[in-house]
Amino acid sequence: MPWKIKKTLKFINPFPFNTAPSPRKKYNTFEGVFKPTLLTILGAIMYLRIGWVVGNAGLWGGLTIVLLSVSITVATGLSIASIATNTRMGEGGPYAMISKSLGLEIGGSVGVPLFVSQALAAAMYIFGFREGWLFLFPEHSPLVIDFTIFSIIFIIAYISAGFAFRVQYLVLILIILSLISIFSSSLTWHSNQTWQDWGDFPNINFWGVFAVFFPATTGIMSGVNMSGELENSRKNIPIGTLSAIALSTIIYVILCWWVARAAPPQELINNYTILVEKARWQPLVLMGLLAATFSASLSSLVGAPRILTALAKDGVIPWGQGLAKLSKNGEPRRALLVSAGIVLLALLLRDLNAIAPLITLFFLLTYATINLVVLVESSLGLMNFRPTFKVPIIVPLYGILGCILAMLVIRPFLSLVAIAIVLAIYLRLVSLPKAKRPADVRSGIFTAIAQWSAMKVIQLDLTNVRAWKPTFLVPIEDGSQLLGEFRLLLDLSQPEGFLQLLGIVTNNQGETLSLQLRELARSFRHHKLLTTISVMKVKLESEGIITALQALQSAFFRPNILFLRFPDQASDWEQLLPVFNEAKQLEVGVMLLGLHPNAGLGRMEVINLWIRPQLEDLPMIERLEKGNTDLAILMALRLSKAWKAQLNIISVIPQEEDRKEAENYINSLRDLCRIPTTANSLIIVGEFPNCIGKTPQGDMDFIGLQSVPDFNFVHKTIHMTGSSCLFMSDSGSESALA
Repeated sequence: MPWKIKKTLKFINPFPFNTAPSPRKKYNTFEGVFKPTLLTILGAIMYLRIGWVVGNAGLWGGLTIVLLSVSITVATGLSIASIATNTRMGEGGPYAMISKSLGLEIGGSVGVPLFVSQALAAAMYIFGFREGWLFLFPEHSPLVIDFTIFSIIFIIAYISAGFAFRVQYLVLILIILSLISIFSSSLTWHSNQTWQDWGDFPNINFWGVFAVFFPATTGIMSGVNMSGELENSRKNIPIGTLSAIALSTIIYVILCWWVARAAPPQELINNYTILVEKARWQPLVLMGLLAATFSASLSSLVGAPRILTALAKDGVIPWGQGLAKLSKNGEPRRALLVSAGIVLLALLLRDLNAIAPLITLFFLLTYATINLVVLVESSLGLMNFRPTFKVPIIVPLYGILGCILAMLVIRPFLSLVAIAIVLAIYLRLVSLPKAKRPADVRSGIFTAIAQWSAMKVIQLDLTNVRAWKPTFLVPIEDGSQLLGEFRLLLDLSQPEGFLQLLGIVTNNQGETLSLQLRELARSFRHHKLLTTISVMKVKLESEGIITALQALQSAFFRPNILFLRFPDQASDWEQLLPVFNEAKQLEVGVMLLGLHPNAGLGRMEVINLWIRPQLEDLPMIERLEKGNTDLAILMALRLSKAWKAQLNIISVIPQEEDRKEAENYINSLRDLCRIPTTANSLIIVGEFPNCIGKTPQGDMDFIGLQSVPDFNFVHKTIHMTGSSCLFMSDSGSESALA
């Protein structure tokens, strides 16, 4: 007995959710794509507005509006077909198409408003059904009609999508019978009405008529929404969508010709039910109108939960885990309840005229983004984009431009509102923590841009000193070396610099060093600094540095600064001398850090820049260019800005008679190099070692590096300054005058 009671309760449970649902029913091309798409396109606008369109625009004008509208839909349909044949799509229809290519952020920013629009569209179609019903039974209560139809549609959708599709067979029969009633009218074969080729547009212009008709062609997503429940989405979606567009276009074209022969333009404009009145059997046409709006509402309520489920599974929306669960028979009933709640709220508002255009605009944004996916992927030439149905690049380009045109024509201001909503959702999504996500082509987009840029640079073959930025090659034997220099390298590189961390392995600790470098690179990237890593196993550190310098000469981002550390022992210094020489030969600047053992980076408040004045009898520009101080000036300016430190420019002259010339040199240097006026200038007479004690105590001293660096000079300078020092040698590619 307990077992029977348990089974009975399980049977009558209205919300039979299960975390592990049984296999979902799969639908073929006709049932899952063609039929719902066709029935959504052939909706209320066909029955109630096609005559009004031709009345305003004339036969040829009406055909132009129809074909222009359809052309945008055709371009999007071809793009959909191309995407669908490139991969086996998952759940979510258009959301899946966009997110797999452009990422979850863009897919979600378009998918969320698309879901809401799909649900609101169900309410709009219910309102359309009500208007047709009141035409037959004007005494009935509008509120009762709305909630009765909503209840019927909800129950059908709740049972299953398969049941909804079976109901649509009846709808399809009624629409076919209504079209037979229209085309079997005597007007089809005998009519004395002379049609108007081009309309006068008495109360509206061409684009106003286009804006009214265009929503009739936005039903192509009904089949695409079922992408996760199709037998073979790669075949079902292209065939079903394109054939539905083709057949509906033929019907619209024939109807334009039919209504042009049915009545004079003024009657077509004033009489929205011209198809009903001129048909052979009027009740059949009314039944077709009611069936079309009923079916469109049902398709919207079936499709919206599928989009919401996909959004929930990918964590795009809050409480995703709960909404992503399916019922025992594989239906997204929790998502359906949310969708139905939106529809119910819209019905309570009683009038959606204010936001109806916004719904169309969200559909158009979705279409434009789908076309953008095809345009981007086909332009990049990526190996993973190999659709069996290829379209010329002009197709998605036309689709994007057509969608933008339609948005501007329908409601320019609301178009901006729709775009703002999408951008707001996007900004919200990019701010969320990044979990591991499916691969997309965004990296391919940036790679293609980088390749194009690199090709342009190679073709121009220019050394643009104004575009110079620091690109550091930083050899590292132990990850702990960089911890004390992290802040310094960050401040010298930001915002546009580039770090190449070179791991030098001379023992068996290669794996440990690789892990340390990856962690350091993540830290630099966290601060928005472009950082790459590589590891070399060599016998000597100098051997690895020289090999890296040589190999990276052909890289697009070739290093222009070699960052080295002052060794503790003279024997290690001897190994660095070939490195200095190789850097000079390859025109790579050198930055030698002598970190004071006690002071470290000090207070990071005072920077001393040592400049040797060029006192030769040469033009000032030539004297400045000979100074070998460009890199030191640029790095001192960058570091003083990052630290908000006081910058002191210090020069040493051998005799007092040279002071005037030295002052002229320093003043010209300050002017041409645009050194801030807050920087202090100090000129000292004497020998360099004796002058160090006469300068302000600095936290970092920038000093020129000798052409043949001397270990004792560097060691004594660090000791005498009492601060950390950066010894600099120019590469020749930078210029403080630029």
